[in-house]
Amino acid sequence: MSRQIHIGNLTLGGGAPVRVQSMTNTDTMDTRATVEQALCMVEAGCELVRITAPDVKAAENLGRIKEELLKRGCEVPLVADIHFNPRAAEVAATLVEKVRVNPGNYTDRNTGKLEFTEQEYNDELKRIGERMSTLIDICKAHHTAMRIGTNHGSLSERIMSRYGNTPEGMAQSAIEFARVCEEQDYHDLVFSMKASNVKVMVDSTRLFVQKMHALGMDYPIHLGVTEAGDGMQGRLKSAAGIGALLLDGIGDTVRVSITEDPEAEMPIAYDILQAVGARITQPEYIACPSCGRTQYDIQRALKEIKEKTRHLVGVKIGVMGCIVNGPGEMADADYGYVGSGHGKITLYKGKEIVKRDIDQHDAVDELVAFIEKDRKLNNQ
Repeated sequence: MSRQIHIGNLTLGGGAPVRVQSMTNTDTMDTRATVEQALCMVEAGCELVRITAPDVKAAENLGRIKEELLKRGCEVPLVADIHFNPRAAEVAATLVEKVRVNPGNYTDRNTGKLEFTEQEYNDELKRIGERMSTLIDICKAHHTAMRIGTNHGSLSERIMSRYGNTPEGMAQSAIEFARVCEEQDYHDLVFSMKASNVKVMVDSTRLFVQKMHALGMDYPIHLGVTEAGDGMQGRLKSAAGIGALLLDGIGDTVRVSITEDPEAEMPIAYDILQAVGARITQPEYIACPSCGRTQYDIQRALKEIKEKTRHLVGVKIGVMGCIVNGPGEMADADYGYVGSGHGKITLYKGKEIVKRDIDQHDAVDELVAFIEKDRKLNNQ
């Protein structure tokens, strides 16, 4: 289990629920548009709102955005996204609850060097610590958290010279920055290994966590497949990468990065969390694809059951075509709706039959009524 840190009024890691976050795509200098979009994201379930701050002016405007959100009754923590402008990070760290920096912000870039001696390698590490010291001091003074976000494809020349553009290089880069922060007694850290390639994202995150634990570190992990695309591709890539790591027990916050409106990301994130059992926010349905043995309209029944039970958070309902495999394959369901003949349905509580051979036209309402009554009796 990771350590728990605080991002404003939000706890992250250490047994807290896996947090869902997203990022605005408005112009940060357009305060009104950014505030309105942030409110839409929060309404959709976003728990941390990330906003780009490409320069100092944009970083300063985060304060105005924060003020407007508070006026609207929204206390969602804000995260400043920083690229190649350490000064913007320093300004933002005084105004919002978290800053995200790329290790490339603080490394020597575009030098053209292909090889580094051990002395040159260590000298740059020392310079990184010196460059980060101001930001670290500001974060400590303002209780601001920091995400060290390593991206595949933006590793420093120094890392590339030794490890190449590999998961090993990504993990090693993050470990170096963890050590820099620890040497300055700063520990409000979150780490991420982002890539558009699912395998690289998964491998680098696993490798970083392994290295981190070997060093006695236990920082929270941010998960996401960056630039996943849109539609089904974006959803599948995100589910594959984020889901694989959550099943490993890795991950304290997630961001689904799709080329759609930001508020579209939250339902996908919660669906992924639900699918792997990391965070239960809705009912779960165990439904068979049906076959020739099914003698009722299972697709219609499932749709109707979902519509009428969507408020039953955490309840598992099995909707099965027939009794051949149905009762066994829905064994861990709380309630079951199983075809038992032509147009007939049998209802279950767990593995026990509640009522047999109900007409399919009445069965959904009977199921819902039984679940409501049963939960009321059990004070759920």
